[in-house]
Amino acid sequence: MSIGIRPRPRGNPSLAVEGRRPARSRASLRAAGLLLGLALLATAACLSLAIGTKQIPLDQVWSGLFAPSGTENDAIVRELRLPRTLIGIAVGAALGLGGAVMQTLTRNPLADPGLLGVNAGASAAVVTAIGVLGITTFSGYLWFALAGAGLAATAVHALGGGRRATPVRLALAGTAVNAALFGYISGLQLWDLGTLDEMRYWSVGTLAQRDPSLLLTVAPLLAAGALLALSLARPLGAIALGEDHARALGTDIRRTRLLSVVAITLLCGGATAVCGPIGFIGLMIPHAARSFCGPDPRWLLPYCALYAPVLLLVSDVIGRVVVPPSEIEVGIVTAFLGGLLFIHLVRRRKAVRL
Repeated sequence: MSIGIRPRPRGNPSLAVEGRRPARSRASLRAAGLLLGLALLATAACLSLAIGTKQIPLDQVWSGLFAPSGTENDAIVRELRLPRTLIGIAVGAALGLGGAVMQTLTRNPLADPGLLGVNAGASAAVVTAIGVLGITTFSGYLWFALAGAGLAATAVHALGGGRRATPVRLALAGTAVNAALFGYISGLQLWDLGTLDEMRYWSVGTLAQRDPSLLLTVAPLLAAGALLALSLARPLGAIALGEDHARALGTDIRRTRLLSVVAITLLCGGATAVCGPIGFIGLMIPHAARSFCGPDPRWLLPYCALYAPVLLLVSDVIGRVVVPPSEIEVGIVTAFLGGLLFIHLVRRRKAVRL
């Protein structure tokens, strides 16, 4: 008489199904957050088109976009507010992505794209173009700003150790380069008051009076930076777990760091070249998105690309209506909001943990 041995079941299938449900529900919730971001972005774009010194009803905004009849409102919508809104969307997405990559790369929750010297490098190049070469047009500033941002980021990466760069070294090198460049900027402005007068229109950070052709010029750079940042989501997620874990997962840490610096330079350098330095967007949005979607860059980066332009456009609308008929530049509004958030973050965390 043979005795059959019944194989032991490998777990309860019903329990396995129950274990998958939370993961599926989290993914569904995150996907819903992306859809909400799209809806909020569309709403913010409509507000940007409708609200200003002159309020335009949404039905007239729609007709001005798709069935213009040559009225004054059509001209305002198509020639003034539509380019401003499109620039705000592109620049906001670039700053949000750059901030998320920067914070993940350095594992520093208070990191900002300016930490790599991008803003300081662009500003130093622009002030040189104005004070030394006599260039006074935004189209003339553009390539100087891009070149300055790239050179500053390259210098920070080299001073931080090059291929052996670490998050701490990058942060220290960025602080040193920023201090040196802003000292140079202040000295040149004080030496030439005409440079100071021209520079203040660019350095304040604004979406107003920007030539739409500038966006067309930098659009390929912004698109390349965005695609590069999104392609680095998986290796950045591995690095966020620690270098040992990243190596165990087969991540090329040096290559990822170098490509991340390139992505940040393209995104933030292009955005700064078009609108001037706009601070704190890259700091605020990754924090807000991370509290909802978690630290995984595969979700964090798309969230930042959607919600950062929402914040930028809403801040721009606030600047238009707070002191009518004048307006406050968006860089000032975001600096005020970002300063409040920064104080909150510092008070929440001990200095030894930063």
